[in-house]
Amino acid sequence: MKLIAANISAEQFVGMSGQGSDYIGLAVASYEWIAALSLVIVAFFFLPRFLKAGIYTIPEYLEKRYNKYARLIMSIMMMVMLIVVNITVVTYAGAKAYAGFFGDAVVCGVPLNLNFFCWVIGVIAACYIFAGGLKACAWADLLQGSALIVAGGVVLYFSMKHLGSADVEILVQNAGTNGADLADKLVGANAWERFNALNEHKLRMNLPSWDLIIPVTALILAIWIPNLYYWGLNQYIIQRTLGSKTLGEGQKGLVFAAFMKLLIPFIVIFPGMIAFNLFAGDQHNSANKASSAELARFEELKANPTTEQPLFTFSRSFAAYDENAAYEILEYNVAALGVEIPEVEDQEKMLAADRLEQQLIAVKGLPEASSVSFGSTTISGYDTDSALSLLMSKVVPTGGFKGFMLAALLGAIISSVAAMLNAASTIFTMDLYNEFTPKAIDKESEAKRQKKLVFVGRAAVVAFALIGCLVAPVWNDPKYGGVFKAIQEFQGYISPGIFAAFVIGFWMKKAPNFYGVIALVGCPILYGALAIYCPSLDFLNRMAATFGVLIGVAFILRVVAPRKEAFMQLAPELPTDSEVQAELNAALASVQSEDEKAKITEAFSYKMTVEKFNNVFLKSSEGAKIFGIVVVILTILLYLYYWDWESPMF
Repeated sequence: MKLIAANISAEQFVGMSGQGSDYIGLAVASYEWIAALSLVIVAFFFLPRFLKAGIYTIPEYLEKRYNKYARLIMSIMMMVMLIVVNITVVTYAGAKAYAGFFGDAVVCGVPLNLNFFCWVIGVIAACYIFAGGLKACAWADLLQGSALIVAGGVVLYFSMKHLGSADVEILVQNAGTNGADLADKLVGANAWERFNALNEHKLRMNLPSWDLIIPVTALILAIWIPNLYYWGLNQYIIQRTLGSKTLGEGQKGLVFAAFMKLLIPFIVIFPGMIAFNLFAGDQHNSANKASSAELARFEELKANPTTEQPLFTFSRSFAAYDENAAYEILEYNVAALGVEIPEVEDQEKMLAADRLEQQLIAVKGLPEASSVSFGSTTISGYDTDSALSLLMSKVVPTGGFKGFMLAALLGAIISSVAAMLNAASTIFTMDLYNEFTPKAIDKESEAKRQKKLVFVGRAAVVAFALIGCLVAPVWNDPKYGGVFKAIQEFQGYISPGIFAAFVIGFWMKKAPNFYGVIALVGCPILYGALAIYCPSLDFLNRMAATFGVLIGVAFILRVVAPRKEAFMQLAPELPTDSEVQAELNAALASVQSEDEKAKITEAFSYKMTVEKFNNVFLKSSEGAKIFGIVVVILTILLYLYYWDWESPMF
């Protein structure tokens, strides 16, 4: 449960709910349902190797498999990603939910806006670390994350209730059609029937292959990369499992978390869909407020062209809201560049919003556009990340429910940010600072050194929290495509390389030691190059392409420069049962008191031996295996049930 509680936060309740509110709908549940399968894989293929290696941090494994440089590079990458992306995005998402709920109210002269709540979250999260470190984070995650899951159920219940009594005319208007057929379906229908009628086009797991967020082709390989990285190789998450009493206990926890992942979409994504059904107008007004200056600038330049002719960019949601206005912006851009509107592959099969978005991307990728600046703000049609705050303020009733929801959300956000701060400071302190400072030569010096490590760790927490508070508001720009897309896309700069390094390290025993560095350094270069030169390629398949190239490099190096000896995973050096028994007998020989003998015998019973390590500590859980198979079957059934067999996919 601690794994789920550590994971579920504003990233899901704001970001994933926002994706559900957008055209993506239930398809974003793949991040949860593929995660369920990934957790099963981590439980039975990753965790045994990590526990056998006796590691405390994930980068530490790369040093054992490759060299210290691989560990150093991964440590830096994970720390930077945690600070610049994870911490800032989750801080922003939480702040956005609260700023939207309070409507930028002013209390005692202080505006309760996005910046204010970013600082509230960052400061309180840092205090969590000082209060109790990882242990405090773990318990906070468990209690507050569990409360947030309950709160999600509360939001779903009241959202459904509100949908059942909503005005049919407003629902039809928000759906983007005045069709009598839809109105006929809604009149006299209950909440569930209305939900299915309004969101029929969103209740499918397979978006077409030309989609830029989660195309059906990404389900083959691409979406597995960020999931297996996040659940198996991310220090922020896996640090809880590395502390398991035994392998079997860790496997039970991972498989239970896998089962919970199957349920999350129903309390996160469904409310997001309902938010659009009920409040699409409010979402448009919020987006229009942010885009009004850019739209006004476009209208002015369209009427009075200048020699500079700056170009404009819009999101898919703007094209979905106003196809004609999006086409005008596209025409303006190509006229300013002196080119034609480019054709894109499969455009005859696309919806208008998809076609216009991809044509805009193609224009921005033209050589003629390389020296021209686009607008600083992306023109958006709907602020879908506002879904949760709209539901909280307009659907959840007063009388304790609102307070519970606000407290649960704030608690889960703060504990998640605190855990990320703890993970980042741990990597900085143990994998970087500790490795580059002189080791102590005596006990007194070692005690001073340990105190200094604690001080450095706390100083790192403060520094990282400040960075998070300052950078978080940057994500408010619609060009990032929402909270959830942003955090997933930017993870692509490190996740394929880290995943490739571990996959090859696990199963290619003769891959050379320098491959770890090649995979880690090559990843951001390849991924970034694909982003520049193949802008129409979605970010998930960009990850897959990067991963594929890195794996291909490993096979080449395996042939041309293999290790002289196959890598063997070494277990910790431990005494045997007989050696411990002999040591115990020697200790008991000089003791007369039966009480002392009992205490000594009990103390020796806790000593780890080779036999205990292999037969008890590393023993796999049969119950977890059975339950893992059940999770796999349930996941497949969910995909089959929500698979749209009629819509074109390719």
